[in-house]
Amino acid sequence: MVRTFSRFLALGALALAMGVSAKAPEADAPVLNDRLTGALAPTHDPVLIREGDTYYVFNTIGRYIGIKTSHDLVHWQEAGSVFAELPEWATKAVPGTEGIWAPDIQRVNGEYRLYYSVSTFGSNRSAIGLATAKTLDPTSKDYGWSDKGLVVQSTHADDFNAIDPNLVIDEKGGQWLSLGSFWTGIKLFAVNPETGKVDAGTRPVSIARRPAPAGAPAPVEAPFILNHGGWYYLLVSYDYCCKGVNSTYYTVMGRSRDVKGPYLGKDGSKLMEGGGTILLRADLEEKERFRGPGHVGAFTDTDGTTYLVYHAYDREANGAPTLRIAPLTWDADGWPVAQY
Repeated sequence: MVRTFSRFLALGALALAMGVSAKAPEADAPVLNDRLTGALAPTHDPVLIREGDTYYVFNTIGRYIGIKTSHDLVHWQEAGSVFAELPEWATKAVPGTEGIWAPDIQRVNGEYRLYYSVSTFGSNRSAIGLATAKTLDPTSKDYGWSDKGLVVQSTHADDFNAIDPNLVIDEKGGQWLSLGSFWTGIKLFAVNPETGKVDAGTRPVSIARRPAPAGAPAPVEAPFILNHGGWYYLLVSYDYCCKGVNSTYYTVMGRSRDVKGPYLGKDGSKLMEGGGTILLRADLEEKERFRGPGHVGAFTDTDGTTYLVYHAYDREANGAPTLRIAPLTWDADGWPVAQY
């Protein structure tokens, strides 16, 4: 240490003698999250997609699916909502429901397919619906959402909860819908590619679960499957959202060569046994502003960059759920690393 310090002094003296100043290394450039501005809150359960020169975030806000837009991923503004009222089928399928939750959006067969959740808090009498649109641009003559109704539902007789949908297309073009929250965890259903729906009688595959110790809750929810480099990465949220700064949400991941699993973390731990590798988690409470990062979506841009979009609770804004976006890099073993 003495030798290192003496060398530092010598270099400093040499710099002064040469008429230049000794500078500390420049700080790292701000990450994307540090530059976000505009209509960032409230935002829950966001998903990201791009059409033309506009990025769209669809999210849970109020009673309906809210829309935010940006031309640069930095400056965001509100852009209305998908629905003006609850679909009639939804109020019949889930009596007592007052809103629509947790959207997912993909472009499939020349149209945008937006999946959404209908439920009442804490119940697994739930349903997932589908709405389609030719374009996301509200100034286009072709703009408009068409509700296609029920995709799949759960009742008190089922061991899963039909919320938090995510559509993934496998390497052979097969379509799958992951979903789930609490109960026996995350399920995967085969989807009819023509209708975008789950055919009657289709049985789900279990892909993630957290066995509960002594009957205590062990939450797992909000699945998203990212297809990259010959692997399927299952991203899920553990623990509790929706508690403001007291939220304990964090995001874990596992991967598999088969979309149906099994999904394993870096250490070989099984997501079917509550394992996995942490992707997003808030730092120590006294150091971290944004709490409970979770309910992620992933989007790969035209330049090949993949972004995670998620919500977290802002300690400096009374715990408001806030939009967050983190570019992904990939380590030497092919695992994603979030720049957040």
